[in-house]
Amino acid sequence: MSLTPLNMHGTRFGRAVEHPSLADATYVARRNLIASRACGHQVGEPSPAVSYSEEEHATWRTVHAALRSVQDDWGCPQVLAAREAVPVPPDRVPQHEEISDRLDALSGFRFTLAGGIVPNKRFLGAMADGYFHAVQYVRHPAMPLYTPEPDVLHDVFGHGIHLADPVFADLYRTVGQAAARVDSDDALDLISRVYWFTLEYGVTRTSHGPRAYGAALLSSYGELSRFARAELRSFDIDDLVRLPYQVDGYQPVLFTVDSMAHLADILHTFLDDFDEATRDRRNLPRLADRGFMNRPPIPR
Repeated sequence: MSLTPLNMHGTRFGRAVEHPSLADATYVARRNLIASRACGHQVGEPSPAVSYSEEEHATWRTVHAALRSVQDDWGCPQVLAAREAVPVPPDRVPQHEEISDRLDALSGFRFTLAGGIVPNKRFLGAMADGYFHAVQYVRHPAMPLYTPEPDVLHDVFGHGIHLADPVFADLYRTVGQAAARVDSDDALDLISRVYWFTLEYGVTRTSHGPRAYGAALLSSYGELSRFARAELRSFDIDDLVRLPYQVDGYQPVLFTVDSMAHLADILHTFLDDFDEATRDRRNLPRLADRGFMNRPPIPR
């Protein structure tokens, strides 16, 4: 059964396909205009500045205030510490380059421009060289606490926080280096699934209970408020690579690690010698064998 996100008052928003952004021609035109700047953009080139509207800044302020509060309650200690190092202004949408300059000084990472979906090879592989594909458009103002696609708030409040921490940045590079060594859809699919259930949707155990570290959780008010009610399983790569993605709504199953050191050990063990034969060595299913299990959505 497909789950639908809740707003801060517990009211269901409806399915992603019913989101007002999809029916708002003015919003779609604005989103597409900003996204079009990524056409022909080369990885590593500076992102062009965007002149954001007051409405877009207002949406940013609303989400900023809500996310800061719920992150304080449900974010893991390491991401909360990293958050303080990122220049995330409370009153306006920041430019890519101001975030990148700070991240570069902290971990050597920079944002590189994306306008929408980026192929796995490019998206994942760019991390090996310290570049994370990020978008610049802002979600629809009618539902500021829910968006059916990643936006600048997701990239800054999720991945920007991660990339302020050298430990997380090392894991992004580890993912990128594995992706850079392979070319097949099957191999890239395995890497992207591991990435999805860790750096996007990962949970860690703490003395205060489960806490979120994944970027998609950190940047979602609704999901961060209720992720502990999902089915929380101990981390198992053989399990997670066989699990279907919940694209429309909350993830029904999340995987937990004991600590960030445990996460680093898991990812390095799996990815440091990852190659085209990893799937066969571990007897993992091929894409063609999975039927309904499509590639993970990494929309950038």
